[in-house]
Amino acid sequence: MINREQQIITWLREEPLHLRALMQASELRLNDAWLAAGFVRNLVWDRLHGYENATPLNDIDVVYFDPEDCSVEADERYEQLLREKSPDLPWSVKNQARMHERHGHAPYVSSAEAISHWVEVETAIGARINATGQIELNAPLGLESLFTFTVTPNPRHAIASVFAERVSSKGWLECWPKLQVQAFFERKSLNL
Repeated sequence: MINREQQIITWLREEPLHLRALMQASELRLNDAWLAAGFVRNLVWDRLHGYENATPLNDIDVVYFDPEDCSVEADERYEQLLREKSPDLPWSVKNQARMHERHGHAPYVSSAEAISHWVEVETAIGARINATGQIELNAPLGLESLFTFTVTPNPRHAIASVFAERVSSKGWLECWPKLQVQAFFERKSLNL
């Protein structure tokens, strides 16, 4: 039986848009860079729902970690480079070295730490092509909940109103009707 990490990697390899995006992002050679959030999460939910085609992405989140240049302009330059190669893809590039400021957290030390503070447990996942050409995953909160048809609030984020707004505005339950939203007080301990 295939393990969950290998299953996700297989799905990423099989989806032409995802594989192309992974390859193009890797060409930038950004420090600690990952294609994250809905890029991986949505594909898993699509496959679990039996969808043959990937649900269109609102954006492709490229996260990286560079404390030497935390400027928005640097992110914009990288987005432009990606758009020149693939103008049909909705790129969004964000340096996680400054994202702690948005939520009043202590500075992050890596992309994995930043991802571990994202609003939903299932969103806290990234993928990349590593230096040896292999797809690898970054899932600081694990992969288990991605396969349980749940949308789970992340206790590290801990802002119930933000979680509720995202569940409402993202339309996840309409797109993936088997999903069940875990109430803020029902979440399982993640031993964080």
